[in-house]
Amino acid sequence: MKSKSIFQAAGQWLSSSPDRALEQAYQAALTIKAIEDEHFRGQKVASEFCDYSDSVVSYFKIEVNQNLTIARNKLSQFRTLRSLPISLPGQGAAEPYHGDRTVGILDKLSFIDRVIAKYDLPAPPAPEPVSSELSATQMGDRNGTHPVRPSKIPPAPALGKPNPQYETVSDKTGVLPRSFLRTLNRIKREIDPNSAETEEEVLLKFRNSRNKTTISVKFFLILIIVPLLTHQITKSFFIAPLVETWFANHEQVLFINQDFEEETLVELQRYQERLHLESLIGLTPEPQPEEIAEKLREKAAESIVEVRRREANAIANIFADICSLIAFTAIIAMSRKEIVVVKSFIDEIVYGLSDSAKAFLIILVTDIFVGYHSPHGWEVILEGIGQHFGLPENREFNFLFIATFPVILDTVLKYWIFRYLNRISPSSVATYRNMNE
Repeated sequence: MKSKSIFQAAGQWLSSSPDRALEQAYQAALTIKAIEDEHFRGQKVASEFCDYSDSVVSYFKIEVNQNLTIARNKLSQFRTLRSLPISLPGQGAAEPYHGDRTVGILDKLSFIDRVIAKYDLPAPPAPEPVSSELSATQMGDRNGTHPVRPSKIPPAPALGKPNPQYETVSDKTGVLPRSFLRTLNRIKREIDPNSAETEEEVLLKFRNSRNKTTISVKFFLILIIVPLLTHQITKSFFIAPLVETWFANHEQVLFINQDFEEETLVELQRYQERLHLESLIGLTPEPQPEEIAEKLREKAAESIVEVRRREANAIANIFADICSLIAFTAIIAMSRKEIVVVKSFIDEIVYGLSDSAKAFLIILVTDIFVGYHSPHGWEVILEGIGQHFGLPENREFNFLFIATFPVILDTVLKYWIFRYLNRISPSSVATYRNMNE
């Protein structure tokens, strides 16, 4: 019974292989169509249909060529498997497709053919027959006139060397699996001493990958350094002098929020109590009331100077951060082409990780930002932001933020896992669930 169930499972897997191959070809065609619609106005991936640089266009061409190879190979695999008499154990021949299923398959095949047809080179024109040119030459000789010079006929391609732009042997229907044929072709290309085209293709892929990495790293550095420099320059040379001048002209303004006032009063009270303690334990002689008042006056002046410096720094931070945000927005607005490359670079890194690494990163991020101990971290972040801008601490706002924002982050993360990661990498989702349990 156990062996019978194993054969049945194997037969079911084999019988569903054509559908899987067709679905993979369809997904590859959808990827090509998405690139065309999003970046090339729905046209073929070429430089005349976009405003991107040559490096970006070359990157998209590599992506399209990879998906074209997948679509052609999987389509050939679908045709091969459909031609085999596959049947489940204990059943007759495989049932033919009919009804809505047939319509869905035909629609997918038609869509795949339309996408692939854009990138198939047109058939070369048939050369004119040589006999007509020879007869025209002979007639010119008979009439005594100068013979007409025949046009040169382009040489036909050598047999056994098909054009790589056309469908290769591995793309055609065959009995052997496509992966086996691709492996043999790869070994053949690697040991072929005349494979200059293959070396150029590998070199082109390496250059595109290097350009993509260079553009991404450069963009990240600019995105970090330019706003920081803008913040420091505007704050040090423009905003801070203006704010300090305003405070110097408005000495009656002591505190911009209640927290600074409470800190100053607590510090003065602790200083007075320390003076009294030092006199009680004999470290200093008991001061006179006038001396205590003088020391408190000096300490109050120092505290006010420090508080006004912190207040001026907080106000300067507000305007400097606004300037940094403007610089950040300007970089984003002027770097749309670079953003496309950076997005592809990040996707390649993230989705290129192993399933365990993806699950580990997801668990790490969720535990830090939405985990059991995350409220303490959010309190520290909110307190730091308040001190940066000179804002008084608001416990009600902090509690409300901690009660809502991590929940929103958790919802967005779960939606991303369900909507995108579950479709792109189901094994990563399964690994994440097992590790999370």
